[in-house]
Amino acid sequence: MIATRIDGKLLAAKLREEVKVDAEKFEREYGRKIGLAVILAGENPASKIYVRNKIAACEETGVKSMEYYLPDSVTTEELVELVETLNADENVDGLLVQLPLPAGVNEKAVLGAVAPGKDVDGFHAVNAGNLMLGNPCLAACTPSGVMELIKSTGIAIAGKHAVVVGRSNIVGKPVALMLLSENATVTVCHSRTQNLADYTRSADILVVAVGKKEFITGDMIKPGAVVIDVGMNREDKKLYGDVEYASAAEKAAFITPVPGGVGPMTITMLLKNTVKAAYFGKKQ
Repeated sequence: MIATRIDGKLLAAKLREEVKVDAEKFEREYGRKIGLAVILAGENPASKIYVRNKIAACEETGVKSMEYYLPDSVTTEELVELVETLNADENVDGLLVQLPLPAGVNEKAVLGAVAPGKDVDGFHAVNAGNLMLGNPCLAACTPSGVMELIKSTGIAIAGKHAVVVGRSNIVGKPVALMLLSENATVTVCHSRTQNLADYTRSADILVVAVGKKEFITGDMIKPGAVVIDVGMNREDKKLYGDVEYASAAEKAAFITPVPGGVGPMTITMLLKNTVKAAYFGKKQ
């Protein structure tokens, strides 16, 4: 059996068309474009590429992109002041602070200053708490993209055993909560988990987000499983996932490639969150 490749680019393109329709509708109704503000502090090359991709995605979907570039020397106080200014700007519907921040900046203080209703990255404690409670919220983008990819296979999530390898606040924990909300039975594994393969081999749905090149191999996967590879590991100018694709594809029923799987979905879900935030702001 060779797994069906889950095409993240194709799904992202479909969802971006929906964003474009919603953005045009908002502009007709309220006389302005939906606005996404991005703060980039420092000279991190990967962050610059990611911000450029966000700008291009905004242009593609009719969302207005506003960029704020700050030097490595920026202080926590200066960043918090800018965040508070953008919080108060009625033309800014979504606000994100690109990570990592320069050395010496208090990341928690800066992210905590973002208004929960504009926190389109879904990192604020209020949004994380509402996700845990099952309340409406702006949920973290990559986990939201993972859920869309799983649902695109057509399998029923309810009743399945889902194993999440990784427990980060950005991916592992939120995706586990999202799977629980869809009535999966969820196991979270991490660096201290003993006999990891015993857990992964029992997974109907396997989500891997550990940041280690080809950490999960085909012999660790249950035949017929859905495998979502969140890993993005650069080596010798090539990109590798956390799953060894060739051997995993021989066991799984569905699998995401790297690149072209989860990656395209993250910015797409950011745009969907921005639309959601824009309409939420009008209801307040």
